[in-house]
Amino acid sequence: MNDNPQWERQLLEKLAMASLVEQRRTRQWKIFFRLAWLVIIGAAVFGLFYTKDEVPGERLIGDGHTATLQLKGVIDSDNDTAEKLITGLNDAYRDKNTRGIIIQANSPGGSPVLSGMVYDEIRRQKKLHPAIPLYVVVEEVCASGCYYIAAAADKIFVDKASIIGSIGVLSDGFGFTGVMEKLGVERRLRTSGENKAMGDPFSPLNPKQEAIRQQLLDDIHQQFISAVKDGRGSRLHNDPDLFSGLIWLGTKSIPLGLADGYGTVHSVARDVIKSEKTVDYTPEDTFPSRFARRLGVEFSSGVKGLFDPRFF
Repeated sequence: MNDNPQWERQLLEKLAMASLVEQRRTRQWKIFFRLAWLVIIGAAVFGLFYTKDEVPGERLIGDGHTATLQLKGVIDSDNDTAEKLITGLNDAYRDKNTRGIIIQANSPGGSPVLSGMVYDEIRRQKKLHPAIPLYVVVEEVCASGCYYIAAAADKIFVDKASIIGSIGVLSDGFGFTGVMEKLGVERRLRTSGENKAMGDPFSPLNPKQEAIRQQLLDDIHQQFISAVKDGRGSRLHNDPDLFSGLIWLGTKSIPLGLADGYGTVHSVARDVIKSEKTVDYTPEDTFPSRFARRLGVEFSSGVKGLFDPRFF
């Protein structure tokens, strides 16, 4: 037995002290791990939202290069097609090493507004930089809105089996009035403005409103035709079906003046621009931009549904 009468108290004090030390260590480790997670999350957020303002070609050293841009998929706000192409064009023209620009096209078309925006930007940039040629190289398809954009290029190159053309406009929809009658469903629609519900699929066709819709399509079609004529000029042949919405294979498009010859990105860079080295200037699609676009698309989808003309 311990002769020290205070041994029990001393033992309790030691145990209490050890417990306090252990609790302090636990709190320190918790703080450490929380800080570590904050650093990891901060780095992830920084990586998502930070984009370095650097032109790709400026990293290259040499006699120059051919700038390439990707025109892929449907031309719409969801894909941010116009903004990407315009941004990429600015970067490519700004780079002193750029000897020529190739738009690599594989698109069925899309929005007439976005197509027209890119067309106008290409024409503007060509006036500012006449020494830098701009070509379009078609892969599988370049139709409707895609061809609208391509018409602004100095030359269009295709494959023998590429699909070209479809110079026309469409606006489609459905009518459910017959189904509603069979089901006994009554449409209770009230508007302020006689044409506010134009195109409503649950209301009977209104001849006056259908004439308005057709006039809108015809006006957009004429804008498309004018852009192609301005861009292609005397190269276009006088064919009655040229602006009817028909499509042609690459082999037929060259005699019609819709394209200038056969070629790929590499052959045009090597043999036409004389700068075989290529640099892709297509902006990367970041998470914040995708989220912002998705939010905007969802917000505007109701309005677009009333009249949504498309170039495909």
